[in-house]
Amino acid sequence: MPRPTRPPSRRAALLEFAILGLLHDGALHGYELRKRLTTALGIFRALSYGSLYPALRALVAAGHITETTEPPVQGRRPRITYELTAEGKEHFQDLVTASGPDAWDDDDFDVRFAFFSRTQQEVRLRILEGRRSRLEERLANIREASVRNRERLDGYTMALQQHGEERAEREVRWLEELISAERRAALDPGPAAYDTVGEPRRSSTTPVNKTQQRNKE
Repeated sequence: MPRPTRPPSRRAALLEFAILGLLHDGALHGYELRKRLTTALGIFRALSYGSLYPALRALVAAGHITETTEPPVQGRRPRITYELTAEGKEHFQDLVTASGPDAWDDDDFDVRFAFFSRTQQEVRLRILEGRRSRLEERLANIREASVRNRERLDGYTMALQQHGEERAEREVRWLEELISAERRAALDPGPAAYDTVGEPRRSSTTPVNKTQQRNKE
């Protein structure tokens, strides 16, 4: 059995998690995989093939995915298709059950949220509550700094602090809506919890970068 390799960093681990999540619903070519990572998940919007392919090779070596080279078409390079193995699906399920403090950070949270449809309800709730606590702490720090430094900051810096405060407030409200929806869904199972917060249900194969969406509000 292939020997698992340890990701060298949190970002590498997050990338591998996202790859496993995207491949969960079916095989993808490297080009399509990179396209989905860069367009759907903001943390990977500048992802290069130089970062993607080492992650794919590590997952192949760990036995979590397989690669199949298609016959070359005239004038084109042969394409490689990546597919999740049974071990990879099991490993992904293990990963989505994790709900520690790392899952509450900005980039980690966005990627984890993109795959909430494959995450157990109680885990989703722990992550949402942890994220809310993290944002409330950040909001308190912003407000304290604003009061403490008000007389020493110029108008532009004050405007930037105000923008950060308003953005944190919006996300806290959004998280509170999601938490309430998750709790209602636990008592009355039916549509996905996020369907009750005014957004259309989305396919799990097309994750949405919620930080980008929130910043547009």
